[in-house]
Amino acid sequence: MSDSGSDEDLTPEDRGSTESVRKGCDPLVSTQRSKLQQRRAKLNQQINRELLLRSGAENLYRASTNQKVKETVALELSFVNSNLQLLKEELEELNSSMNIYQTESETLNVPMIPLGLKETKEIDMTVPLQDFIAEHYGEDASLYLNEIQDFMELRQAMRTPSRNEAGQELLMEYFNQLYFLDQRFFSPHRSLGVHFHWYDSLTGVPSVQRALAFEKGSVLFNIGALYTQIGARQDRSTLSGIEDAIDAFQRAAGAFLYLQENFSHAPSLDMSGSALSMLVRLMVAQVQECVCEKVLLNIQDIHLNVLLQAAQEAARVSDVYSLVLQAMSVPLLKDYVPFSWISMVQVKTHHFRALAHYYTAVALCDCSGVGDEDEDGAEIKALVQIHTRQPEKLNLQDPEDKRRLAHTQQKPDIKAPDFSVVRVTDIFHRLGPLSVFSARNRWTRRHVCLVRGEAGLGLTLRGDSPVLVAGVLPGGCAAEGGLREGDYIVAVNSVDCRWAEHAEVVHALKSCPDRGLELDIITLQTHEVERRMNLSPSGEQDYQSGSQRRAGREYGGSSSSVWGWSWRNSGVSKRLGSTFSLSFSNSRESQSMH
Repeated sequence: MSDSGSDEDLTPEDRGSTESVRKGCDPLVSTQRSKLQQRRAKLNQQINRELLLRSGAENLYRASTNQKVKETVALELSFVNSNLQLLKEELEELNSSMNIYQTESETLNVPMIPLGLKETKEIDMTVPLQDFIAEHYGEDASLYLNEIQDFMELRQAMRTPSRNEAGQELLMEYFNQLYFLDQRFFSPHRSLGVHFHWYDSLTGVPSVQRALAFEKGSVLFNIGALYTQIGARQDRSTLSGIEDAIDAFQRAAGAFLYLQENFSHAPSLDMSGSALSMLVRLMVAQVQECVCEKVLLNIQDIHLNVLLQAAQEAARVSDVYSLVLQAMSVPLLKDYVPFSWISMVQVKTHHFRALAHYYTAVALCDCSGVGDEDEDGAEIKALVQIHTRQPEKLNLQDPEDKRRLAHTQQKPDIKAPDFSVVRVTDIFHRLGPLSVFSARNRWTRRHVCLVRGEAGLGLTLRGDSPVLVAGVLPGGCAAEGGLREGDYIVAVNSVDCRWAEHAEVVHALKSCPDRGLELDIITLQTHEVERRMNLSPSGEQDYQSGSQRRAGREYGGSSSSVWGWSWRNSGVSKRLGSTFSLSFSNSRESQSMH
């Protein structure tokens, strides 16, 4: 089935430089893939409705004591269960439609197994984000309507990514923005009140979570799924097409493996550990199949070493597909994986095993004179490459020697997702530097008026974005005005300086008029506690216990006990931190007294 009429074959250069990466595919375009997605979305909604009806009927059946009512409800339940079974079978049939994602080339290729994208509902985050901006940041939320709209448009676009590199960049951009959204709006002290709805990729069963980790994991799953579609649509009758397919399937395996290693307690079966492990094996098997196709495509002349290498690769493909079949047969997945997938994997296991036997037989028939007529030793070297013993000691009747003929020397790589490839700017950067202005920090804001004295302002500044008050001279103007060590200067004479560099703030302070300076100051609560600790003998003990309570709340806020799904930060925070972290101060640690 073709996908003609779609713009997915175009590169970003073909589309023109004026088009943003944020634009997804038009879901109304009548392409085969868009029609499939629309049918999947409709089925997902119908399944969700039937599940709600079944849940309500079951509750009524348990609560009712009237036998006639129970009989009526039982009849309704049987009808609902029948509808659910039909809908799930129809969805399974759609998920089995592998031809839609295959290449349009006239050359016959063995079909690859692609994965459909997870569907999600549209979310209006305007009110929750505005409320958080007003309550936590103390800002006029109406001033951030453009930022909120930009984020919502980005989320809407990522629901329908194009099946090419631009689509991957779109998903990566949204995934990276979720890091900033997490830091800005997801506090360990309160819930944002946003629910993320995602449907299982294979069964259509809906899952709802408040945890942003669920949103991140679902987007990451779609990154891997989109790579499977890109790999399946390559024309593998050419060397370049095979290389592109290998790269796509390796990246798909990397995305699924990254998801498996860094996320836990998945609410949907498609993102469970066993399902992701199976998908990684499936992608690796398809990479190995492409490697075998590349070897077969390069066969020009019938030589012993060429035939043996072809046999090796074909046998390796059979071996890895047999492992995939084992992964699909575990109790949790045997009734979950589409029947067409299992059938395809079984066929490929036997097909490539037979292909390995064929090339091995041809090679052994052609090498009957090894050692007598092979003057340059080329055939001997070919046999040495696949044996641990010398050819002269080789016994072709030995099952172990025959088995060694079928081992490959080429293994696929798994390419982990590189989120730094798509660099993004925090949509809500106007809220201030993330090192201070985040959902995890609390602060108090106040207005301070200073008049420069003969000895200056009497304060020491350090760093930038924002500038920190590192010291206050006792009895000086700054101390009398109410400035304290640990304060941050966020505005000078009503001019915002949250993102200002050290030199810019110093210049603004030195240029103060005769009437003095008006400063907007914020104090982090941790700094306030530190000051109390230094003033009270018991303050150290109080501060430590308070710190431990804060740490506990932060840990619990992302744990499975609260959200039902969590994101393991080992390795992830390092990767994201190197890409997104905003430094506390400039690397040169500027410091000056005024």
